Amino acid sequence: MNKKVNQIHLKAPGNWINDPNGFIYYKGMYHLFYQYFPYAPQWGTMHWGHAVSKDLTNWEHCGIALFPTKYEDQNGCFSGSAVEKNGKLYLYYTGVHYDKINPENIHKCPKNQFESAQLMIDSEDGFSFDNFNRKKVIIPAFTDKKTADRTHTRDPKVWRGKDAWYMVLGSKTEDNKGQLLFYRSKDLIKWEMVNRVSSKAEFGWMWECPDLFETESGSILVFSPMGFLKDGKREENQTICMPVEFEEETCRLEFSNHFQFVDYGLDLYAPQTTLDEAGRRILIGWMRMPAAVDGKWNGMFCIPRVVEQKNGHIYFRVHPNVDQMYRRPIVSWTEAEEAGCKLSLDLKEGEMLNIGGYKIVRKENRIYTDRTNVFEKYTDYRVKLETPEIKEGYHLDIYVEKNLIEIFINNGEYVISNIVYNLNKEIHAKLSGSFQIYTVDKK
Repeated sequence: MNKKVNQIHLKAPGNWINDPNGFIYYKGMYHLFYQYFPYAPQWGTMHWGHAVSKDLTNWEHCGIALFPTKYEDQNGCFSGSAVEKNGKLYLYYTGVHYDKINPENIHKCPKNQFESAQLMIDSEDGFSFDNFNRKKVIIPAFTDKKTADRTHTRDPKVWRGKDAWYMVLGSKTEDNKGQLLFYRSKDLIKWEMVNRVSSKAEFGWMWECPDLFETESGSILVFSPMGFLKDGKREENQTICMPVEFEEETCRLEFSNHFQFVDYGLDLYAPQTTLDEAGRRILIGWMRMPAAVDGKWNGMFCIPRVVEQKNGHIYFRVHPNVDQMYRRPIVSWTEAEEAGCKLSLDLKEGEMLNIGGYKIVRKENRIYTDRTNVFEKYTDYRVKLETPEIKEGYHLDIYVEKNLIEIFINNGEYVISNIVYNLNKEIHAKLSGSFQIYTVDKK
């Protein structure tokens, strides 16, 4: 299956997707794999779907890359990452094997009883994967619960260090605290544990999808703690980030006292980063959807974002390739192409913008959003969101399409992104100034 898809936002080709996996710029193309259940628009036995792009804006689905073939991944090929060595692409992922099978639905695990192992597979071209003969188990499921949990250890992120390859896994301790496991390898096949790291802070009971990387201003850790928010609403698992101190040789990591949500809309989860063609650190994340669209597809990804750090604050800026697409002025949203539109404006204290029923207000130097009118059925989810106090100005760049609104505040000082349903194409504003609307250039 090779299928061209809508510009900008990569969506499920049908049925279900969740976490982005194996995000890499390889042989002149951006490869983005993703958790994929190909049989229904709901979570099930995970495969890896595969999409490619030359520019991060026009994507093409390439079918299924990974599927269960071994004992260790019999019940799913779960999240992981990709690296290149000597022209070959290496994928690392978590394989799951259920202790028992639900006789009524083989895609569900009774009482969450399963074991997780870490596997790898390579490819000469990034498109062909021999699922029957090229998979290797590199880290078996843990049997010593004092070291790590046999069930909740997963999501290998691999990168090249100064003198070796490194891997970080998300896991939990015996007393139900999140922890990171660090490994080192000379050949990408044999791995040795170097360190285990936890935090004194209350960051949930397990840490999914850890991603550790360097910026010009120091190291950043992005991870997704489970059970993080306890306000009675759905999606307790959230994604946070923080500057950290990391020593590669010992894999010693010191946490910051301050964290940020990667996205203050609280729908984004399990992001992954890579370096783009120009060497910028870029992030893409899964936007969680409570229901399938038209009963056909569920799951999409956010706009690719450039990650930068300044004075201890982490910025998530719109990737310039995306920004350059929205250059054709239009008068109203009804003229927008399938990719939607971009609104640019200054939102000052007390002013309000209503986009198709989705409300944005600035009050006390914070941005507040309310999706109540375009999220009516899902009362157990959060519908009113807000940023911390904003310090760098009034400017908003808002990317709008049928099921997703992304608000970039002061060029990425903070971001709020929300899934919406039944958005209409009317825009109402109470502003002291004007706003501009753009859609994508026709090619």
